[in-house]
Amino acid sequence: MNATAIDPRRTALLVIDMQNDFVEEGAPLEFPEGRRILPTLQKVLDAARSHAMPVIYPAHVHRPGGADMGIHRDLYPPVAEGKALVDGERGAEIDPALAPHPGELVIKKHRYNSFYATDLEIVLRGLGVETVVLTGMTTECCVLGTARGALECGFRSVVLSDACASCDYPDLGFGSMAAPEMHRAALRIMSLTSSRVTDAATFLSLLP
Repeated sequence: MNATAIDPRRTALLVIDMQNDFVEEGAPLEFPEGRRILPTLQKVLDAARSHAMPVIYPAHVHRPGGADMGIHRDLYPPVAEGKALVDGERGAEIDPALAPHPGELVIKKHRYNSFYATDLEIVLRGLGVETVVLTGMTTECCVLGTARGALECGFRSVVLSDACASCDYPDLGFGSMAAPEMHRAALRIMSLTSSRVTDAATFLSLLP
C-alpha cells in the first residue's frame, strides 16, 4: 500500500459477513478463524468511527422459505434447511462484539459479492466514497467477491489481511487446504487482480 494519507471522507469501511451464524461457537456455519480477527476488527472499527469514516455491514441473508437461495441451496445444507442465515433471525445478526452503531448501515445480500443486487453502490456514491476498506470473511469468498465487485463498479479497494479470515477446505478432488493457506492464496489473488493488500496497523497509521 502506498504510504499516503487516507482521506476518511472518501473512504468507507466494509465489515463483511461477521454474523452470529458464522462467528459464534457451535453455529451452523461456524468459521473459528472469524473469532480470531475480532480484536483487530474492533480496533479498526474504533479508528474508523473516530475519524467519521462511514461503516457499512454487508450481511449474507436469505428470506424464510429460501426463494432467493439459488445455488447456495446446493452448496450449504444448513442454509437449504433454513437453519442458517435466515433474515430476521438472531443467527443472521452481526456478532455483538462488532454491533453496528446508530446510523451505520447493514446491507443485506444474497450472494458473495456485496455489490450484486444490493444498493451498496448507490449508498457509496451518495456518501462520496471512492475507496472501500474490506474486512470480514471469508477471504476467498465474500471478501474476494466484493473486491471484484468494487473493481467492476469503479471503486478502489484496500484489503486488511489480518482483519479477514478463511476456513479449512476438505479435499474435493484437488487436495485439502488449511485456513491459513487458503487465506494467503486469496490475498495473493486480490493483490494481483483487484486490491491493495496491507495490514490493519499500516492502514491505521495512514489515517490523519
